[in-house]
Amino acid sequence: MSQNKISTDKLNLYYGDNHILKDITIGIRAKAVTALIGPSGCGKSTFLKSLNRMNDLIDGVRIEGTVYLDGKDIYGPQVDVTRLRKRVGMVFQQPNPFPMSIYDNIAYGPKVHGVKSKERLDEIVEQSLRQAAVWEEVENQLRKPALGLSGGQKQRLCIARALAVEPEVLLMDEPTSALDPASTLKVEELINRLKRKYTIIIVTHNMQQAVRVSDDTAFFLLGEMVECGTTDRLFARPTDRRTKEYITGKFG
Repeated sequence: MSQNKISTDKLNLYYGDNHILKDITIGIRAKAVTALIGPSGCGKSTFLKSLNRMNDLIDGVRIEGTVYLDGKDIYGPQVDVTRLRKRVGMVFQQPNPFPMSIYDNIAYGPKVHGVKSKERLDEIVEQSLRQAAVWEEVENQLRKPALGLSGGQKQRLCIARALAVEPEVLLMDEPTSALDPASTLKVEELINRLKRKYTIIIVTHNMQQAVRVSDDTAFFLLGEMVECGTTDRLFARPTDRRTKEYITGKFG
């Protein structure tokens, strides 16, 4: 059994007077895929963004409780948020390449973190694009604009961009919801390969996708985490009536 890479203890999050996340306590296993499922507006994406402090960017957010990465509180006073986001990368729902070349999209993060050698940047770009299973499709057009790629290629490029700074954790917020079925399959295959090296947390509305790609699943409802367990167990034998009703389609 792998150790927890990330854990939260009684995590509460407020937007102004709105109580969005309520007493979330969970352990996320290292080098496994954890899926967050639940109806729209139940707090899944907000929870995901609390794991690399993306919610810090929103006015009026207040957070109580603790989020641990390798046993250290990421909201502690000594934490360098830029370094935290290097360790905990994020891929968003809509592919969002920078308006620059494919090469520069990947090299951007390493440059920010001090990599100056052209030879080393070349290595990082190729390695990241290979890891994201898009190298063979773009290796002859690295200087072309990234915005000219297809939707599926753009999303794999964004995954490569996240991998380029050598994170330990990859947060994915509905990474295939804007993609066609063929591109979705490529990203799912990629997730299965990447978990050998990375801890992956994925928000998905697609319960079949959760079954296909995840080792563990957490069910969120109205800002609470109702239930969490191995994906096989949770879908076959949910312990909470609300989980059973959601996964059998009674609501959601």
